[in-house]
Amino acid sequence: MSKLQTKLSVDLNSDMGEGFGAYTMGDDEAILNIVSSANVACGFHAGDPEIMAATYKLAKQRAVTVGAHPGFPDLWGFGRRSMQFSLGEIERLIAYQIGAAQAVSTYSGHPIRYVKVHGALGNLCQSDGEIAAAVSRAIKAVDPTLVCLTIALGQQERIASEMGLSVRSEIFADRAYTEEGLLVSRKLPGAVIHDAEAAAARVVRMVKAGGIETVSGKVLMTPIDSICVHGDSPAAVGIASRVRQVLEQEGIEVKAFI
Repeated sequence: MSKLQTKLSVDLNSDMGEGFGAYTMGDDEAILNIVSSANVACGFHAGDPEIMAATYKLAKQRAVTVGAHPGFPDLWGFGRRSMQFSLGEIERLIAYQIGAAQAVSTYSGHPIRYVKVHGALGNLCQSDGEIAAAVSRAIKAVDPTLVCLTIALGQQERIASEMGLSVRSEIFADRAYTEEGLLVSRKLPGAVIHDAEAAAARVVRMVKAGGIETVSGKVLMTPIDSICVHGDSPAAVGIASRVRQVLEQEGIEVKAFI
């Protein structure tokens, strides 16, 4: 894009509320000063009622939009290990967690507006149409007004839209992409980007180009409604802060997609 005809805008989100009991994960207070949307864990891969309530209240104070961040019931593995469930069980796992998020966020005075699936289950929604459909059915059954925040170019993006859900597509500031537009496995070197300057420059290139940048530099065209910075990374605050600074320096407004 050689010249911006209209002002570009994009959401900046982060996963948070991912501690458990006495254990903390990430610096949510710092991140909430930077992002426009917060994906709050629902108690299965991380989080608990106390942490959820505190995160929703703090997000309200900072005028940050909140969403449910459901995943596999895997506290030990932080939801990043694939688990075997039937499609019906996956629907009910998602419905259960959305219900918890709706209840605690409403109790906290800051109701959720969207759903973004976490970790291994989120990755499966990108590549497996049946799992993407199961998750989308759960969202629609519980509350069809909730927006579905999906990985760009994934199966869920198409399937949720076909089901009539409102869909927004996200890219990752701190993750590398394969030539097919999938996330590079965390088991491989270079999968996670730790350098704030590199992440920020790459995000601006993708937003301006309107597509995902693969490891070879190829651009795969896609809508980009939101950018995610993983809140559990030690470099999360620095990356999120620099991404926002560079976006705004380039004339790209950071605001919630809802």
